[in-house]
Amino acid sequence: MEAYKRWVRKNKEFVHYLESLTNWMTYLLPERFSDSEIGPEAVTTIFGIITAINEHIIDTEPAQTIAGSVEPNSFPYPLCLSAIKDLETLVEVVAQQYYGEDKKWNFLAVTEATKVLVRLSLFWKSGYKMLLQGGEMPNDDKNSDNLTSQRQIGHLPQPRGHLGSGYMNNSLVQSPGNLEGKALSALSRFGENARVLSDPTWLRQVKHQREIMKPPAVERPTLLTVMSKKGLRGVMFLIGEILFIARPLIYVLCIRKYGIRSWNPWFLSLAIDCMSTSILSLVTASVVGGKEHAIHLSASEKDEVRRRKLLFALYLVRDPFFSKYTRLKLERTEKILEPVPIIGFLTAKAIELMIGAQTRYTYTSGS
Repeated sequence: MEAYKRWVRKNKEFVHYLESLTNWMTYLLPERFSDSEIGPEAVTTIFGIITAINEHIIDTEPAQTIAGSVEPNSFPYPLCLSAIKDLETLVEVVAQQYYGEDKKWNFLAVTEATKVLVRLSLFWKSGYKMLLQGGEMPNDDKNSDNLTSQRQIGHLPQPRGHLGSGYMNNSLVQSPGNLEGKALSALSRFGENARVLSDPTWLRQVKHQREIMKPPAVERPTLLTVMSKKGLRGVMFLIGEILFIARPLIYVLCIRKYGIRSWNPWFLSLAIDCMSTSILSLVTASVVGGKEHAIHLSASEKDEVRRRKLLFALYLVRDPFFSKYTRLKLERTEKILEPVPIIGFLTAKAIELMIGAQTRYTYTSGS
């Protein structure tokens, strides 16, 4: 396994190219979107899990572990979430074939609930930072001004009551006539110099290197610290993130109750997404002349906000909107471009893949 890890880290670009090529080829598998697609979907799931494992190996490179950006013994949340997402489509296909269209939502609800629990755990573990790519990408940007409060190193007061050399030098020597203090101070300095000289040079270098590589202590904020430091904006940020995390589970539970053709799940999911996005825009907007400070986002978090806004396009391919409006537009476009050589063929193939993918909840859920 270690040899495979070294090979993946050494050939990052080749691994990424091979993964992209494999993912595109899986869409060309025969019977990909047919009723008996368990085999092709299983192949796609296996390739997806391998891709997630390779990404996890690259992200947990030893150099990053030394820098302190990745905890070597922490639970691999991104890998776990990626594996669950890849398995979810296979679970949907198997459940639909063996249990029917109606009962498959029970299995999907359990899968979505598992993802919600893992994401909530990651949200708490990361110090209430914004989840990037639904938690599949670690949010370890040092420039982010999130709800994480770090200790200020180098400005801590010296501990009192510890009778060390500093105490002897600063306290006992202050009195010029204190001969005992001078003697103890000289003896202490002699002991320190003797200890330094007795240590080998390589040992001192190792100790110094360990002190440099030791990551700064990070205090994980609690809900009370969030409320005290960020105030109402911090609480609203937490609510917005929790809504974003729980939205897929609420959506699939509503589909399970009302059916995929009902407008109730569609509108409820849209309302939750709008609330989450609006809250995030509100807490990150600065108020001129106000006392409350906006929550600043890092570059990666700003990209995540843009990605979440792009996810609204999925509502165009979710039923019942797709069946009533989008599909009609696609069929008209296909008829118009059908006489055009090459372009007509490519358009028909793209629309066929889109319609086939739309039949799968996991391709349009945005979770």
